[in-house]
Parts: sequence; structure tokens; C-alpha cells
Amino acid sequence: MSDEMKQCPKCNSPYGYAMGEELYACPECGNEWNPSEVEEEAGLKVVDANGNVLQDGDTVVVIKDLPVKGAPKPVKAGTKVKNIRLAEGDHNIDCKIDGFGSMGLKSEFVRKA
Repeated sequence: MSDEMKQCPKCNSPYGYAMGEELYACPECGNEWNPSEVEEEAGLKVVDANGNVLQDGDTVVVIKDLPVKGAPKPVKAGTKVKNIRLAEGDHNIDCKIDGFGSMGLKSEFVRKA
């Protein structure tokens, strides 16, 4: 067995210990995990209005008119947004829209192009 400790993915405790070749356990929360499976699941998963998984660099289309604070007009439905970046938080898409500049969009108001 390995003397290496790994951080628990559930409670972030640094005291995860090896129980075998590929299984680790956390003494604080009792969670058991396989580190190779956890690394595959890690990462940001963002889906559009149709359930398609989005990735950095994708092109999306706005599906409804979106009002913009401080702007005289909304972002119109059908506007194509290229080269998106995924972000954490409520507005999980960072992008630049012609005529509006940089802004954040919610993935529920776009579909993959």
C-alpha cells in the first residue's frame, strides 16, 4: 500500500488514505473513492437549453430576446455568439457580442450552433 495521502473530493480533507491498490477513504466524512475516476469527473459541465454539453470555443445561438442593463436594446433571439468561454457561477458563459461587448450569459438561454 501507498503512504501517500490524497484530498477527499467530498469534504476536501487532506487525510484521505489508501485502502488498497485503487481505493482511498476519508477518516473525517467516511467517503470512499477511486482517484482515477474522480479526476475524470472533475471539471465544469455546462449544458445548453436542449441538453447539449458546451465546451470552450463553441458557437451558440441566443434563443430569446435578453434585456441588457444600461443598453437601449436587448440581445435579439437568433444572435450568434462565437468562441464562448465557460465560467463558474450563475452566468456560466463569458463571451463578446457585437454591439454589446463582453458579457455573461446563462446557458439556459442559448443553444449550440
